[in-house]
Amino acid sequence: MTSRDLPELSDDLSGLKEALTALGVDVRIAVWDDPEVDWEEAGLCVVLTITDYADRPDEFFRWADTVPRILNDARVLRWNSDKHYLVELERRGVPTIKTTWLEPDANLSKHQVHTRMPALGDFVVKSSLSSNRHTTGRYTAIDARSRSAAIQHALGILGKGRAALIQRYFKSSAEDGEVSLVFFNGVLSHAVSKEGILQTEADPGNRPRSWARLHEVTREEWNLAEEVRRQLHTAIKEHAGRDHLLIYARIDMLHTDEGLKLLEVNLMDVTLYLQVAPEAIENLANAIAVRAHP
Repeated sequence: MTSRDLPELSDDLSGLKEALTALGVDVRIAVWDDPEVDWEEAGLCVVLTITDYADRPDEFFRWADTVPRILNDARVLRWNSDKHYLVELERRGVPTIKTTWLEPDANLSKHQVHTRMPALGDFVVKSSLSSNRHTTGRYTAIDARSRSAAIQHALGILGKGRAALIQRYFKSSAEDGEVSLVFFNGVLSHAVSKEGILQTEADPGNRPRSWARLHEVTREEWNLAEEVRRQLHTAIKEHAGRDHLLIYARIDMLHTDEGLKLLEVNLMDVTLYLQVAPEAIENLANAIAVRAHP
């Protein structure tokens, strides 16, 4: 399933429908809020490119709760959609990026938001509830225009009733890249190192660019991913009542001067870098086919 702005799925998923058809799966791409779709008739519903759920989260999750055989499970999607899950994973011992949380119920003034931002270096502002299309802003602490834009970014997030996250920007994310491990049905499919230039209206610079390339997983990265998955499934059991086999999961991590850290766990509306790894489309198609025809 997808959203109205991507009725034929994203470029990342190009070739998936054909791969599923070749495996004997009767495929239909449908928009999640299309009133003409009877979700009861679907044998399996896989959430793929839901770029607008963050604009209408209550509506989206009410809908997801009603869909039979939805993957990933609606309760899992709801939990993963809010980045406060990182606080829970950190409490369970997973090393995460140090984060300053600005909560909407604190009713922070503009000055209070200003004082909670770093005094030096570059930093990132993002929303606790955001989808793949929503931007994360990178800012410079000692540049007045950039800092002002960061404050407005955070206030805009808070004004929507959501928490704003402030994190240090690590140069290693630009030089060596973040590392993403992609799992289908609990099995590692591929890994990539990737980087995206984060820009804002305060730093127009050059056109945004990004890169992603295949990555050979190190022992340290594998160990962190396995620990994340252990704690992730413990949390899922608590929030969903039982454990769930995840049709896909992307675990993002970053090498920092403070060690290897978890950035995010993505279980919905996420780029899977299927076009980077030659076997990835087939891997996902097989994973879906297994669940469609158990």
